[in-house]
Amino acid sequence: MSLCRHYVRELRRSVLIETPELEKGSKRSSMILDQFTDPNDPAGPSTYRDDTKTTNQQLSAYLRQERQENGGNNQHSPHSSLGSEQSGARGSGDRGPNGERLPRASFMSNGLQNSTTDSNSPAHTVARADLRVSAENILYTYLLPGSEREIILPQGMLNDIIASIEEDGRDDPEVFDAAKDYTFQAMERDAFPGFLRSKALGNLVPPSIFVRRILGLLGLFGGFWAGFALIFLDKPKHIRCWLILPFTIGVYFLASDQYSIDPILALLGFSEYTFMNWSRIREPFVRRLLNKRASMVLACTVLIGVALIILFIFVPGKLL
Repeated sequence: MSLCRHYVRELRRSVLIETPELEKGSKRSSMILDQFTDPNDPAGPSTYRDDTKTTNQQLSAYLRQERQENGGNNQHSPHSSLGSEQSGARGSGDRGPNGERLPRASFMSNGLQNSTTDSNSPAHTVARADLRVSAENILYTYLLPGSEREIILPQGMLNDIIASIEEDGRDDPEVFDAAKDYTFQAMERDAFPGFLRSKALGNLVPPSIFVRRILGLLGLFGGFWAGFALIFLDKPKHIRCWLILPFTIGVYFLASDQYSIDPILALLGFSEYTFMNWSRIREPFVRRLLNKRASMVLACTVLIGVALIILFIFVPGKLL
């Protein structure tokens, strides 16, 4: 998307320089180009999601119109362009033994990455061939089956994208709109809730949770066993105060197991990424969520622990 905006911005500059009155070129193209602001402007359309979507649609409409005005050429860019040099290693019709399209290794090379990473630099002029290369790079790196970083998409959606790029010759951003929306929805529905459960609502990994469950059960078992023994032996209250230790350990670890969070470490700003490997939480939003949850869990732990301790300390003893 950034590459497309840079390309259109360069076109707009060239139109303004070469035809100051916007009368020598295509009137429709000039009007479309005039609607775009500098993408680096913080007050521009990229600040707001709705305006950004509208701008993306305008960019795609202009790029499609420009391709049609150039004769609707569906082939690659001229041989002198970046797109033709890097796409010459494999034709668009290459297929594997099962009839599937094979990824183009040339598009995953360092040369392509180096040519596009500095596209926002004023010294780099973006050509239409670069947009073609960028679109094919997305297709062969992320979308095709067996690609380097494959994203699973519905087969119908994938076929439409392949046909748009390889048969219709499109390289505008709207080609990937359906895949982008599908990916964001999948992340919102599946990945984000899992992230919240594991990192934003808890700071423990499953092995640590299991260990705390065992320690909590042992602590509560020891507390109840010692509490009943001291009651039936009619021991004085100052001896029963030792029950604070097993009950506190048992309730604390079982609460950690139940809510997947260590309240004290969460309040100190630490989260467990691997077993017994703690790292400081850097994201303020996640830290605020963990602090609220840790405070609630700690309050429940103190309340239950105090209730058990008072019950077993102050209940009258009876020697059997």
